[in-house]
Amino acid sequence: MALRLVSDFDLRKDVLPWLRAQRVASAAAGARGGGPGVLENNYESLHILNVERNGNVIYTYKDNKGNVFFGLYDSQTRQNEHLYTFEKDLHVVSCSVNSDRTLLAASLVHSTKEGRKNELQPGSKCLTLLVEIHPVNNVKVLKAVDSYIWVQFLYPYVESHPLPENHLLLVSEEKYIEKFHIQVIQEDGSRVVIKDSGHLPRERVAEDFVWAQWDMSEQRLYYIDLKKSRSILKCLQFSADEKFNLMFEAPLDITLSDSGFKLVNFGCDDLQDQENLSKHLTLCVFTNHTGSLCVCYSPKFDSWEKFTYSVFYFHKGHGKTFTAALGSVDSHVTKGLTFLNLDYYLAVYLPGHFFHLLNIQHPDLICHSLFLTGNSEVVDMLPHSPLQSLSGSLVLDWCSGKLYRALLNQSYLLQFLWNARLDCEKMAVLHCVLSCGGDRQFLEAKIIQWISENISACHSFDLIQEFIIASSYWSICPETSNMDKLLPYSSVLTWNTEIPGITLVTEEIALPFMKVHSFKGYWEKLNSNLEYVKYSKPHLHYNNSMVRKEWHSLISEEKTGRRRSMVYVKNILDNATKVISNLEARNLEPRLTPLFQEEDNHQRLLMGLMVSELKDHLLRHLQGVEKKKIEQMVLDYVSKLLDLVCQIMETSWRKHSLHPCVPHFSGRASAAEFKVFHIMTRILEATKSLFLPLPPGFHTLHTILGVHCLPLHNLLHYIDSGVLLLTETAVTRLMKDLDNTEKNEKLKFSIIVRLPPLIGQKICRLWDHPMSSNIISRNHVKRLLQNYKKKPPSSVIHKSSFSVEFLPLNYFVEILTDIECSNQGNFTPPLLAFPCCSLDTSVPIHFCVAFSFQNTPYLQLSPFCNWSWFVMYNLVLRVNYQRDNHL
Repeated sequence: MALRLVSDFDLRKDVLPWLRAQRVASAAAGARGGGPGVLENNYESLHILNVERNGNVIYTYKDNKGNVFFGLYDSQTRQNEHLYTFEKDLHVVSCSVNSDRTLLAASLVHSTKEGRKNELQPGSKCLTLLVEIHPVNNVKVLKAVDSYIWVQFLYPYVESHPLPENHLLLVSEEKYIEKFHIQVIQEDGSRVVIKDSGHLPRERVAEDFVWAQWDMSEQRLYYIDLKKSRSILKCLQFSADEKFNLMFEAPLDITLSDSGFKLVNFGCDDLQDQENLSKHLTLCVFTNHTGSLCVCYSPKFDSWEKFTYSVFYFHKGHGKTFTAALGSVDSHVTKGLTFLNLDYYLAVYLPGHFFHLLNIQHPDLICHSLFLTGNSEVVDMLPHSPLQSLSGSLVLDWCSGKLYRALLNQSYLLQFLWNARLDCEKMAVLHCVLSCGGDRQFLEAKIIQWISENISACHSFDLIQEFIIASSYWSICPETSNMDKLLPYSSVLTWNTEIPGITLVTEEIALPFMKVHSFKGYWEKLNSNLEYVKYSKPHLHYNNSMVRKEWHSLISEEKTGRRRSMVYVKNILDNATKVISNLEARNLEPRLTPLFQEEDNHQRLLMGLMVSELKDHLLRHLQGVEKKKIEQMVLDYVSKLLDLVCQIMETSWRKHSLHPCVPHFSGRASAAEFKVFHIMTRILEATKSLFLPLPPGFHTLHTILGVHCLPLHNLLHYIDSGVLLLTETAVTRLMKDLDNTEKNEKLKFSIIVRLPPLIGQKICRLWDHPMSSNIISRNHVKRLLQNYKKKPPSSVIHKSSFSVEFLPLNYFVEILTDIECSNQGNFTPPLLAFPCCSLDTSVPIHFCVAFSFQNTPYLQLSPFCNWSWFVMYNLVLRVNYQRDNHL
C-alpha cells in the first residue's frame, strides 16, 4: 500500500509476555507464601494511556479485583517497568510520568457498572493525583472536581541529569489550563520526594478555549479561543528552561461555537465513541522541519454522497477546501477522517472511501498531490480502524494497541507508477517517490526505466523534463532551508485539468501574527516562510532566461569574430570544467555512452553561464549561508542535471546493447539505434525549452545517429528546424567516413551549406570535391567585397582582355581586377585542397572567382595558379556540369 506503517510498539508483543511472566512469578511467590497471586490472568482491559516525548509508552490494565496497574515500556532499552498500582476500582482518564520516572500524575474517576461514560455521574469526583514512585511513598491530591482533568508532564530538551524542578500541565474540561511547578529533593540516597508538597506553585496558561492540541515532540500547545465568534488559533512554546511564550495568533475561518470541547493528543482519547467519529468534527495542526504550518479541519459529516475537508497552509498564505465524491450512496460513513503527518506530505484517510496525499511543501498545483478513491486497491489495503496521529510521523492504532511510524511506501509507489492511468497520478507519484529519500541512485534508476518504457505516455507534461527538474530539486533542497523557494520544483507552471472525483476551492487566508521578535529553529523557518509570502512576488524560483540571453550573445559574438574579454569567457569555461570534474568525481564507473569525448564549447559556455547565474541568484536571496557552500551546491545542482541526462542515455544504451564507441556514418542503422535516436530527440526537446545544458558530445552523437536513421529529406528537416545541431566534430567525421558516391555527395553538400561560416571554412578544406572549392571561392569574394568602395566615374576600370557577352559579369570581373591590382602586395588567394593541374599562370585570378560566385562548381584550382586564366574555360565546364548533373 502507499502508506507503510512501521511498528514501534505492540502491546500484545512487547508487554503481554512480560505481564504473563510477572503473573507466573507472582503466583509462585504466593504459593510459597500461602497466599494468592497478586496479578490475575485478565488482560482485556490492557490499553495504552500515553506516549511521552522520549518515546516511552505508559499503559494500564485491571485485574479481576479492579486494581489499576500502571506500567511503562522503555523505547530505548525495550524493557517494561511497573510504576504503580491503585488498589481501587477506578477508571483512568489521563496519565503522565516525568522524565526521571520519579513522579506519576494520574486523573481517575470511579468506574460504573455500565463502563466508562462521557460525562461524570452526579456526585462523582475526578481525582487528579500526584504520586511519588521512586520509591512508592506519598500521594498528593492536585484536583478533586466535577469535571474531567487531563495531565501532561513537560519534558526538557536536555535529559542528562535529574531535574530539581518538574512542570505539569493540567487541562480542565472547564476550559482552562494550569501549569504546576513541582520541586523534588533526594532523601536517604536515592529516595525522591516532593518538596513542600502542600504548597505547589501554579500559574494559569490558557483559558476560555474550546480546542487544544499537545505536540509532545516539540513541546508546543496549540489552542483555539473564541473572540466575538471568531476562532483564533494560538500557540505556546515551552522552552528548555520550562518558560513559555505565546508564539503567534492566527484567525481561522471555521465555526467551533457549537462543537463542544475537544482535546487532541492528551493521551489516548477513549472517552469518545470511536464507532461514531464521523459525527464529530476533526481538527489538528501539523508542522515539519521546513517551517510549514498546516491546520486540517473536517466539519461534521452531513452527506452520504460527498465528504468535505479543508487544509489551511499558513506557510503559503492560502487554504484549500477539498470535496471528495464518495461514490455509492449506500456506502455509509461510520469511521472518522484521519489526518497523518508524513513530513513533506499530509495523508487524508477515510477508511474504505478515499486516501489522499497532499503536498504541503508545494501545494499550489493540485497535480502534485495524489487522490485515490474507494475503487482503488490502495484504499482497501489500509487499516480500517481509527488512527490517532501523534507528534511527527508517529501514529497510534488504539484498538490494537500498536504504535507505528507512518512512512511513504517507496516500493508500492514505484509499482503504482507503472499502473497509473492519469497524467495527474503519474506526476504526483513521481514527486512522492523522489521525496522519500533513501537510496536515490536506486530510485532514479527505477524511474528512468519507467520513463524509457512510457516516454510518450503523458500528454499534459514532459516526463523527461519533469524528472530532471524534480530529481535535481530533491537532491539539493533537503540540505538547506529556503532552497524550496529558490530552485524550480516542477516544469509545470499551471494545471487546468480536473481531478476525477475531486472539487477544489482555493482562498487566500490571513497570515499568523507573530508575537515574538527573536526566532530560532522551527520558528525562524516559519517566520521566513511568512515573510516570503508577504513580500516576495513574483516568485523567486530560478530560471534560465538570463542564461539564454547571454548565451545567444556569446554565440553571436563568436560567429562575427568579435568576442568580449577573454578573461570573462575563460571564467565561464572554468565553471564548466569544475562542473564536469565534479560530475566525474561522483561517477567513477566507466560510461557506456560516448559522451564527454570532445570540448563542445557551446555546451560548456551554457554550463558555465548557468553556474554563474545560479550562484548569483542564491547569493542574492540565500542569507546566512557561506559562499563556499553555495558554490558547491551550485556545482552539485548543475552536475546533477547533466548526470540525469547521462543516466537516461546509459539506460537506453545498455537496454539496446549498443557498442560504447561512437557509431560510424557508413552502414545501415539498426532498430536499436532508431530507438536510442528517439530517446535522444526527446531529451533534446525536454532540455531545449528549459534551456538546460547537455553533456559535451551529445549533439555529435545525436547527429551521427540522425544521419544513420533518417532519410535525407527528413534529416535536412530536422537540421533546419533545430532538432539536430551540426557540430564540427560530427561533420568532420562525416566528411572522412563517407566516400564521394552520388548519394553521399548530395548529403555532404546539403550539410556543408547549412554550416556556420567559421566551421564551414574548415570543413570545405577536408572535402576533395569541386563543390568545396566553389564554396571557398564564394566566401573569398564575399570577404573582398565587404570593404570595397565604389570609385568615382573618372577612374574607369580598363577592360579586361577577356570578356563574355554578359555585361554584369564583365563589370563584376573588372571590379575584382581592380581589387586585385590595388592589393597586389597583400593579396593571398584562398588555399584549396585538390589534385593540381598544369595550367598557364598568366591568367588573372578573379575570373574563376567570378564564375564560382554563380553557385556552380567548375574546377579545383591550384593555389599556385593565377585565377583569371580560367574564366572562359569555366564557362564550358559549367555547361557540362549542369548537363551531366541535370541541373
